[in-house]
Amino acid sequence: VQICQAICFMHQRRVLHRDLKPQNLLVDEKGVIKVADFGLSRSINIPVRIYTHEVVTLWYRAPEILLGAHRYASAIDVWAIGCILAEIVVKKPLFRSDSEIDQLFQTFRLLGTPTEKQWHGVMKMPEFKARFPKWKKNVLDEKLQPYCDAKMISLIQAMLKYDPSLRISMRGALNHSYFNDVSSH
Repeated sequence: VQICQAICFMHQRRVLHRDLKPQNLLVDEKGVIKVADFGLSRSINIPVRIYTHEVVTLWYRAPEILLGAHRYASAIDVWAIGCILAEIVVKKPLFRSDSEIDQLFQTFRLLGTPTEKQWHGVMKMPEFKARFPKWKKNVLDEKLQPYCDAKMISLIQAMLKYDPSLRISMRGALNHSYFNDVSSH
């Protein structure tokens, strides 16, 4: 809950972290989590500015960035937190790739190759190729089931939605049923 609260706090103040990963989440001796390394952070502007896609450590990089989006918002941080939460429960990174295409294909294998129905506009993304392999089934829940309950799986799935406009916000994540019984201290 502390991680989600911290990122929600940043997003409410219109700040994108843009490099969330376990190494940038520091825990003190009392168990208090601090978000670190704001070197790539940017303010969120309206209208949305054009940003570089050379952000976020590869294993935590949102698909819209991998597919060449230059306009993105807080949903990229939400994706990274979804990857981190999955890593916490599975005890290893959800995606362990060594290139952008490998990262994309690992994502597609786990969540299915995105379709226009799932993510309006995906076929027009600069780096999307019609010849990408077509993995159909989303197997994320199967990967997570041995490690966590249905509420946690639901939260992670909401954070790892392909379409950034359908991805849960950090405020929405804090209101998710998973946190109903979790203390914020």
